[in-house]
Amino acid sequence: MRYDRTVHLDTDFATTVSRVREVLAEQGFGVLTEIDVTATLKAKLDHDMEDYVILGACNPPLAPRALETDRSIGLLLPCNVVVRRDGDRTAVQALNPNTMVALTELDALRPVAEEATRRLDAALASLTAAGADS
Repeated sequence: MRYDRTVHLDTDFATTVSRVREVLAEQGFGVLTEIDVTATLKAKLDHDMEDYVILGACNPPLAPRALETDRSIGLLLPCNVVVRRDGDRTAVQALNPNTMVALTELDALRPVAEEATRRLDAALASLTAAGADS
């Protein structure tokens, strides 16, 4: 099982980050955290790298369902979405929610993971519908 769901876009980084926030919101996800990996590594280690941001996305109705099933599942929440430069394109990657089921082996998490997967896939499809390819 792949642990990521990835699309590549022919849009610039800043536009992509903004659009990712929009399509996540359309699917009921809010962005709880944002880690600018590029800026952090530059500030802490004087390390240069391509544009790279991690968005911590949460779908409020799904989170408590997962946590009621397994309190430790918080280790895998929120759903991380990475936006990064990949050569002359921008990659958008979401953690495959089915990873929760695979790692915990709890079938009770399957309905939550399946719904989160449908919503994240819809968000990624919205991005690619604007003329990009996977």
